[in-house]
Amino acid sequence: MTTEILHFIDGREVPSAGDARQDVYNPATGKVTGSLHIGEQDELKAAVASARKAAESWNDVSIAKRTAVLFAFRELIHAHTDELAEIITSEHGKVFSDAKGEVGRGLEVVEFACGISEHLKGEFSEQASTGIDVYSFRQPLGVVAGITPFNFPVMVPLWMAPVAIAAGNTFILKPSERDPSAALFMARLWKEAGLPDGVFNVLHGGKEMVDGLLTHEDVDAISFVGSTPIAKYVYETGTQNGKRVQALGGAKNHAVIMPDADMDSAAEHLNAAAFGSAGERCMAISVAVAVGNAADQVIAKVKALGEGVTVGNGMEKGSDMGPVITPQAKERITRIITEAEQDGAALVLDGRDLVVPGHEEGFFVGPTIIDKVRHEMSAYEEEIFGPVLVVLRVDSLEEAIKVINANPYGNGTAIFTQNGAAARTFQRKVTVGMIGVNVPIPVPVAWHSFGGWKNSLFGDLHVYGPDGIRFYTRGKVVTQRFPEPESISGASFSMPTSGDH
Repeated sequence: MTTEILHFIDGREVPSAGDARQDVYNPATGKVTGSLHIGEQDELKAAVASARKAAESWNDVSIAKRTAVLFAFRELIHAHTDELAEIITSEHGKVFSDAKGEVGRGLEVVEFACGISEHLKGEFSEQASTGIDVYSFRQPLGVVAGITPFNFPVMVPLWMAPVAIAAGNTFILKPSERDPSAALFMARLWKEAGLPDGVFNVLHGGKEMVDGLLTHEDVDAISFVGSTPIAKYVYETGTQNGKRVQALGGAKNHAVIMPDADMDSAAEHLNAAAFGSAGERCMAISVAVAVGNAADQVIAKVKALGEGVTVGNGMEKGSDMGPVITPQAKERITRIITEAEQDGAALVLDGRDLVVPGHEEGFFVGPTIIDKVRHEMSAYEEEIFGPVLVVLRVDSLEEAIKVINANPYGNGTAIFTQNGAAARTFQRKVTVGMIGVNVPIPVPVAWHSFGGWKNSLFGDLHVYGPDGIRFYTRGKVVTQRFPEPESISGASFSMPTSGDH
């Protein structure tokens, strides 16, 4: 049996007016588990109209009442963590413990949004000029939309919607068609938390739905996370249609291993950062840049750890890593590994032919390590988005920094060293947005902001944290005076200054 996965519009689940449907799979079994309703113009118009109507009143709801909804939603997410994690695992494939971790990281942003009263405080300057006060405050944009990827079906929507809603906006979520059920589950929790109808909506669809959101005159802003080509398209199309856009793209994250690093610790972190979630993380470490004699040491240790990774159904105890999302993803990953081998790279660990007993139809690729990779190989040039660690060998930290800075992506990077001077040089010189020092996946905590540089981000503002507040609001500055009735107006044709009386 398959589940009908509907839209969530104006506080209720609704089917598509048309007949378009798309199968949703369990990647571990290869079996169809859901039938997704693909929306068209009717659903798009209904969702935007509902969000626009709700925006007129939601902005007028007091911050205290908005915060009460956020706290209730936080408690519901916490109470339903296991259910959400099971939904993630059944449609994405990552192991259950990793899925619970995803929910937890999303929950941190909900908790940040619960403090919206602090984040929206403005500024006040008394007596900026004689009898004149100046103050500033921020207001919501109106209707905002989030277009989110398959690899974090709970965490990434929670990076966006709680901050936007707490700030007084209404929100339309367009999740990935590959694992859409978590979005619908969260919509039910928002309603249970007391969120008014129309403030949170879910639309399912492909490019036509994305284009509809990008061009609809009543959508004020777009948040996007996905591949770089689509991020660029979303940014260009959205801004051309007068929208505020933050579009986070792809990555090719490097970890530099210095000769003085704790090799056991570095290897354990590389193993987890490269192969965790089957490498389907925009912050996964996909390139190890080994400096000097660090290469042979760390490669041997990562190989031994990689050979011990248990690959299987994410709901089965003992599984360290699950499948990749689709057969097409598996085919692409194995193609890139094969091309590297044909181009002269050394396969240290080969996961192409992995078969999980009892799950022969699943979309599995085992941990893979490719040494002696050159810059022109597809294994280095492309974002593989699979459990593949490529190794580049360099002679110095300066050469490692040049390698990283020459790469078109600038999402995350890390260095493993016990030398503070080397770490400081690295963090100052690399052209990357998020940096780890002996931390392989430096995803910022919720009260900072997440975002890369170069082709990993289009737009000025990062997601969640202080930048999230700035993105979902716009500022006003008021200059006011209430003169005494007998006072002379003091009006002048000349430009006034703060020193005028």
